Amino acid sequence: MGDCCEKDDAIDALRERQSSTLKIVLAINISMFVAGIGAGIYAGSSALLSDSLDNLGDAMTYGLSLYVVYKASRAKAQVAFFKGGLILLAALIVLGQVIYKLIVPTVPIFEIMGVVSLFSLAANSVCLFLLTRHREDDVNMSSVWECSRNDIASNISVFLAAGAVWFTQSGWPDIVIALCLVGLFLRSAIRVFTSAARELKTAIEV
Repeated sequence: MGDCCEKDDAIDALRERQSSTLKIVLAINISMFVAGIGAGIYAGSSALLSDSLDNLGDAMTYGLSLYVVYKASRAKAQVAFFKGGLILLAALIVLGQVIYKLIVPTVPIFEIMGVVSLFSLAANSVCLFLLTRHREDDVNMSSVWECSRNDIASNISVFLAAGAVWFTQSGWPDIVIALCLVGLFLRSAIRVFTSAARELKTAIEV
């Protein structure tokens, strides 16, 4: 009986830590989305716009993850499927932006791209640091960590795109980086879907 109570206390403590971490990263991503979406539109950058939309998707993901912290494994797996869908949607939105840029070519403002991407990189590095200790907790936190890792790659890619736009005075680097982000999002969505399916199968069998 005592062992059972100790185990329950340990689980409750873990969930409290998960909840606290998710609240922090949720606030950070909402702030970065608000700042990034305006900057992306003003700069005319598909890569920066995709980065800000990714922050919005992450904010929704963290909110959902916070909701299911105290739920059973089946509920966490179902929400993980939804998160995978959000990542897939982000990929399709960025792809749409790329197609538009191919039809209506423009040169984005590289200064804004560079500055905003660096701020985002700093913010998302904090998120990844906080989430790394929870990456093996369960499918819920694992999928959240996956999203956060994507953010770091996205921020670095946008910064590199800004430098390439400055060097070439062309919008092509922005388009190329945006396409690379589409590939990254698709790969991540598949990983989340696979993990969620495995977790859901286990929950059903149990």
